[in-house]
This record gives sequence, structure tokens and C-alpha cells, in this order.
Amino acid sequence: MKRLLTLALVLAAPAAAQKPVPADPASRQALRRAGAEVLFWSQAQRDANFRRMEQIFPTVVIKAGGRVRPLPAGRPLPVSAAEVNRFIAAQNVAGLIVLQDGRVRLERYARGFGPTQRWTSFSVAKSLTSTLFGAAAKEGKLRLDDPVTRFIPEMKGSAYDGVTVRQVLTMSSGARWNEDYTDPKSDVAQMFSRPVAANEDVITAYMKTLGRAAAPGSRFNYNTGETNLAGTILSRAVGMPIARYASLKVWRPYGMEADAHWQVDEHGREVAGCCVSMRLRDYARLGQLMVEDGRGLVAPGWVKDATAIHQPFPQAGRGYGYFWWIEPFGYRASGIFGQQIWVDPSRGLVIAAVAAWPKATDEKLSAERAAFFKRLDEAAKR
Repeated sequence: MKRLLTLALVLAAPAAAQKPVPADPASRQALRRAGAEVLFWSQAQRDANFRRMEQIFPTVVIKAGGRVRPLPAGRPLPVSAAEVNRFIAAQNVAGLIVLQDGRVRLERYARGFGPTQRWTSFSVAKSLTSTLFGAAAKEGKLRLDDPVTRFIPEMKGSAYDGVTVRQVLTMSSGARWNEDYTDPKSDVAQMFSRPVAANEDVITAYMKTLGRAAAPGSRFNYNTGETNLAGTILSRAVGMPIARYASLKVWRPYGMEADAHWQVDEHGREVAGCCVSMRLRDYARLGQLMVEDGRGLVAPGWVKDATAIHQPFPQAGRGYGYFWWIEPFGYRASGIFGQQIWVDPSRGLVIAAVAAWPKATDEKLSAERAAFFKRLDEAAKR
């Protein structure tokens, strides 16, 4: 009851343009508890808060520039409004957009959400982090076969000693990790729950306590903490916070239309595996950037390599790339509670959706979404 009361007090705080990192220990402890309890919010809390996470949790801004990449109108998709409405209602969708060849063929908003508001990404942020690694590789700031300990020497002697950057990007480090969103004691729920010293990286402190479950590179294990660790690698490699790097390498040069907010930990460092709040059209632009092969913002061949199968799954044509899910149609970026960017490069197609599913993950909702997106894909035949 006390934990729920603490969370209620955090959620009831007056709205602000951006919530700063709290300075006093008691507030930081309350923030850690509230962050873990996002997974267990009610439907009313999800609907109210996914669009205003920067008013609840501390964030840093990914600054947009003055030039906006236009998304002109295209021919409407030959899909009935009734069919789209049914999908939106069944999936608790707040926003849905379809681009083909950079033109908008469908755009819808619901649940009181609109085109000038932001919605949290959850793990869609992982694929943005992947793209930033592509920019760092272009600059020669890192190589994928570098050991993790080159950038995080404090990981020596841990399960990440002997693991490469590439193995982190493919979630095949072999570190033991529990990503169960229904378990309050899982690693994904607990990774920010422990206080750390002011001079210690929050995620590194947790990840270096993990044991080893498999040899590096031998097994895929979905691991949000690993993506957060990738953020520490990236920031140290490029010598700046990754939100600033995202602004310099993607948001400004590609022409995102609005600032985004990246959630940070109690020491103000970005949570690289989660929680970038952005406009729906900027979700679509992230997918369009991939369709355009990175538009010179990432290393040559990066998009092809990042969206190749590095960790194969049993199903034909499916696997994992560099923080991208690989599918027979192309690839996708996905986040819990229904966030997704679906990319079919063969048709120049991008579908982006933000939602407030009743569960973090749900096989039935996932299957129904995939079927509907395939329906949109088929409708977009050139």
C-alpha cells in the first residue's frame, strides 16, 4: 500500500514542461519505485501517462532543428475507415500512420491523442540506439568487435568480460537476465531499484552483478538491461550524452519536426533501452530513415547489416539484428504496450503505431496487429 501511495503522489504532482532529476535521497527512492511500477499501472494510468512521461519522470531533450523533413500527402490506402476503426478500438491505439515512399497514405489519432503530442516509445528506443551506433561507427568512434571492457573497464571480471559490442547489440552476451514484465522481482523491474554512489553508472552497477548463463554469442536472450548498457558504451565512445548525440546525428540533420524527451536514470543518464517520447510523425521518420538506407548519417552498409539476421529464430525468415526484429517482410522496432515501427523496404513502406495495451505483451494482440499491418502492406502495393 505504501508503494502505491508513493506512486500516486508522483503521478499527482503538478504538470511541468520537463521534470528534473530529484536531488534528495527520499525523492530518488520514490522515483526508483515509481519507475518499476509502470509495468503494473492501471488502464486509466496508461491512457493518461504514456502521453506525458516527461511530466512524471526526469528526461533530457533531444533537440530538433529548424528544418523539418516534409511528409507530403499520398494517395489514401484502399482500406475502409470501418476496418481501421475496428483495429484502433481493439488495440487501444492512440496513433497510426502509414508512409509509402515518404508520403502519408494513412494517419489516424484516437484516445484524445493528437499530432502535436508525444507518446512514449518503450523499447522502440532500442532501435534508435542501434541507429546511433551506426553514426558512431561512421565516425570511427567504435568497432563492433571491440570488447565491452574497452569502454566500461569496470565490467572486468563480470559476465560481460570477454563480450563484444556486437554481442551486446544482438542480445547474445550470455549474461543471465529475466525480462518477465509480470514479475515485480525480475531484472527488468529491478534494474533501477538499487541506490548507487554518485560517481557510479546506475546500469553498470546492476549489470555487473549478473551471472553467466551461456557462452558469449551462443544464445539470444532479450535483455533491456543490455541495451541500457549499450547506451553507456555509446556515450563513452562518442564523448557526450546520447540524447545530444541523437540530436546532432539524427534529429537535426534528418529533419525531425519536434523535440523528443529521453527518460534518464537518477544520475541523469539516458535509459538507452527505453522511453523516448516523440510525436507519431517522428516515429514514422525513424522508419523512413531506414528505408532511405540511413541517408548518409550512418556508416555505409550499416542499415543492411543492422537488419540482417544475426541471431536466427526457429521460424523461417525471423531473427534478431542490431536491436531490430527481423521478419520475412523486412524488420520492426517494437515496444511493450503496443508501440511499433514496421518497415517493408521492398515497398518503401513504414507503419508506425502507438498504443496503450492492457498488458505489456500479449500474443493475441501481437498476432492481430501483425495481421492488420500485413493487410495494410498488401493494400500498399505499387
